Amino acid sequence: MEKIVYKTELCFGTDALQQLEQYKNESFLVVIDPFLKGTEQLENILHRIDSSNQVHVFSEIIPDPPIEVVVKGIQEGAGKHITIVMAIGGGSAIDASKAIYYFGKQQQVFQNATLIVIPTTSGTGSEVTDFSIITDSEKGTKYPLISRDILPDVAILDPAIVATLPKNITADTGMDVLTHAIEAYVSVKATDFSDALAEKAIKLVFEYLPKAYANGNDMEAREKMHNASTLAGMAFNTASLGLNHGIAHAAGAKFHVPHGRLNSIIMPHLIRYNANMSKTGKIGFDKRAAQRYRQIANLIGCSASNDAMGVRQLITAIQKLQKALDMPASLKEYGVESQTFVDYLEEVAKAAIKDRCTDTNPRVPKVEEVVELLKAMY
Repeated sequence: MEKIVYKTELCFGTDALQQLEQYKNESFLVVIDPFLKGTEQLENILHRIDSSNQVHVFSEIIPDPPIEVVVKGIQEGAGKHITIVMAIGGGSAIDASKAIYYFGKQQQVFQNATLIVIPTTSGTGSEVTDFSIITDSEKGTKYPLISRDILPDVAILDPAIVATLPKNITADTGMDVLTHAIEAYVSVKATDFSDALAEKAIKLVFEYLPKAYANGNDMEAREKMHNASTLAGMAFNTASLGLNHGIAHAAGAKFHVPHGRLNSIIMPHLIRYNANMSKTGKIGFDKRAAQRYRQIANLIGCSASNDAMGVRQLITAIQKLQKALDMPASLKEYGVESQTFVDYLEEVAKAAIKDRCTDTNPRVPKVEEVVELLKAMY
């Protein structure tokens, strides 16, 4: 028997921020990305909160939030009788708020607090997942916190919030959505339920990400990508992810490439590896992953008549999307120095194997295979 929990209440569509007007006589700890501090965007969001509430803002978030930031956030809420922890931002703010909420409750700082998430990017899906990635800055290692207790109670998905996203962040986060959905679809834990969510997310990304990138004011494209991010998040929260994210977590900590951009660079190589496709284009004996990739290719309009063709067509479609988004195809093209790459190659490969996301990859990798994947990526 298996169980799936969809706990989060979703408020989506035009003016979804109206949800904030319902809260009265609460004490908010608002966790925000620092670039939002003092901005009109933040003021517009906080303006929706009724004056009967107390609002305390914590803005000391940095990318790949370290343990020290989580501790500071808990200290910020101590003694203020916080009843709502609310994250406003991208993956780092949301991940930090989840950890602050989780460990703060364990320390009885927040007691029965509600967790609300307002994503300002369309990418992480973190608003509907029980994942949080926290960094040990001294060791340069990322650790996943995985607990049903950090599933947000409410997610507010207002497309107006992402209308001003820069093009590069639109591209990076959009490709992260695609990676989430594809990995969930080929995961060894995939189910009919996660498949349905992943399939819809994949179709939305291929149709609307280029539009959102080309014209940030295309509100239909913005809303569809915001929805796709959440759908993909629900899919991988059910089915988990794979080696693509295992490598991204390990390599991101060492090479400092934006997470979505790194996932994008990895994806074509990882698909070829998972499909067990040789250099001559033949599929190995375990054809499950190749069959799943072919199904994705057919889903987005390719006409693959066999598995090998499906894998090739999917990779080509992804590479075409990367070009439309002006994204680098390799670590070298992004700017990772060759000596830095060599110095961390073995360490990254070993860390990727140990990453919990890798546990559900359709092909069980060896360290030497990940090394070769990384070399291909470079």
